[in-house]
Amino acid sequence: MIEAQNITKTYYSAPKDGTEKTVATEALVNVSLRINRGEFVAIMGPSGSGKSTLMHILGALDTPTSGKYFLDDQDVSKLTDDQLADIRRDKIGFVFQSFNLLPRATVLRNVALPLVYANIAKEKRDLLARKALAEAGLNESHFYHTPSQLSGGQMQRVAIARALVNNPKIIFADEPTGNLDTKTGEIVLNTFRRLHTEHGRTIIMITHEQYVAQQAQRIINIRDGKVSTLPVSREIDIPFL
Repeated sequence: MIEAQNITKTYYSAPKDGTEKTVATEALVNVSLRINRGEFVAIMGPSGSGKSTLMHILGALDTPTSGKYFLDDQDVSKLTDDQLADIRRDKIGFVFQSFNLLPRATVLRNVALPLVYANIAKEKRDLLARKALAEAGLNESHFYHTPSQLSGGQMQRVAIARALVNNPKIIFADEPTGNLDTKTGEIVLNTFRRLHTEHGRTIIMITHEQYVAQQAQRIINIRDGKVSTLPVSREIDIPFL
């Protein structure tokens, strides 16, 4: 489903000393990797390692300076911003650390929002939003609450449902437990595991924590813009709380 071939991403900036010479910084260096349909993969690395840059390229939020990137057999390396937006709308769901929910909208409306932009009729929007919420582990008693009436774990599961509502090919989760306490984080991680094992979802999770990364089938370690891939050494069972 995903194949990156010798991806390099270079950022250029003006030097701070006032000279005219441009400074080049390589965030990714000749990165090659493959992620298969139905895999649960963690991309792990410290701050500044290049993991966010890699996620932006794999998630069609940015394009590489050089190299090729194929998503679902389509070369997206050189697409325009509008074309990348179409890829994100049709094939990708995002879950972010900060939830990014509309504070005054109900749970149901928050989840259905991507379908508004896709010009889906309201009746079908509600039906699809309810289905996504059920898949993310929330019951109907929460559907008409606003985010302020939910716990952190419930808000993140609403964000997961919103990522699912368009039935994307891939879900990207960027530090999805970063704003949660340990117990709540376990509930959210269990949700991702169920999405993978029971529903066959392809999940790519960005994290700097070893414990979180070990919930995946495979860990892609990144440091100084270079990657290595490791199998998960052990399975950690998380109860569904």
